[in-house]
Amino acid sequence: MNTVKQEIGAQLFNLSNGDIDVVLCNYGCTIVSISVPDKDGQKKNVVAGFSSTEEYKNNPHYLGCTVGRFANRIAFGKFKIDDKVYQLECNNGLNHLHGGIDAFHKQIWEAEKISNGLEFHYLSKDGEEGYPGNLNVTVKYSFADGDKLVIDYAAATDKPTIISLTNHSYFNRTGFESPTICNHFLKIYASHYTVKNGNNVSSGEIESVSNTPYDFTKLKLIGKHIDLLAADMGYDINYVLDNKSPVPALAAELYEPESGRLLKIFTDQPGLQLYTANWWDGSFFGQQNKPYNQHGAVALETQAFPDSPNHSNFPNTITRPGDVYRSQTIYQFSLR
Repeated sequence: MNTVKQEIGAQLFNLSNGDIDVVLCNYGCTIVSISVPDKDGQKKNVVAGFSSTEEYKNNPHYLGCTVGRFANRIAFGKFKIDDKVYQLECNNGLNHLHGGIDAFHKQIWEAEKISNGLEFHYLSKDGEEGYPGNLNVTVKYSFADGDKLVIDYAAATDKPTIISLTNHSYFNRTGFESPTICNHFLKIYASHYTVKNGNNVSSGEIESVSNTPYDFTKLKLIGKHIDLLAADMGYDINYVLDNKSPVPALAAELYEPESGRLLKIFTDQPGLQLYTANWWDGSFFGQQNKPYNQHGAVALETQAFPDSPNHSNFPNTITRPGDVYRSQTIYQFSLR
């Protein structure tokens, strides 16, 4: 199953339940591939990934990796806990993005096999990328109910810190037979989104998706309104999920009619980032031996709201000593 060349001291791990074949890498705690059948029973890898582990050393698009300590952007890299201001590395213009320069996606994680999957462990030391506290992180990948890949996140700290962990897989349900995901149908269980300011970070405002290109409350082609989003060159927006309970609920459905492949995403997180690979330009190739073009795949990142620490009206993202940060995301693969 594994055809990825191993370098940089990284290890690859195969997980399979017969229907779903997954390759994981301890460099970046990364999903390298997910192969699932189409309506004719033909399996294809439906996520973006490199053909050698060496290429993950330079992964500006965060293909498949675990991002942290804090997913998405923090304005000017600053936040405050208990009247103390912290300054993070700014690696996205004026903002801090996805944990910083040498964040979780560029670290070797310890891997441990478990009965139905794999656990990865990483110690993020006090001061790494500017974050306070020694943070012990565990990410577990496992199968459930035959058609689900479950990602469980847990973390504990010895100082108050902010945490928002996610996986940054990009999906193309045709296995990249189609060069874009504009022909994919998407539904997002969210009636509101967080507004961005001119610095491409949350303004603190929350608005309705009604009568905007961001409305995916009903199944809609991703390409239908994508050309209306010239400023971002496509979708790059956080949704305020309708589910308010701590139990994982259905957040999104992604369907591609030619293959019949359907992906359902469940999460207990308050937000979901929709990003349509707007900066891919066809200059790099993935495992499918095809160029990764603009809008070639879609990322659906379960997360806290971007810049949450700087907006009192956003859900809390501070974890304190004695508490345990927990989050769960479920990918359900089926056919329609």
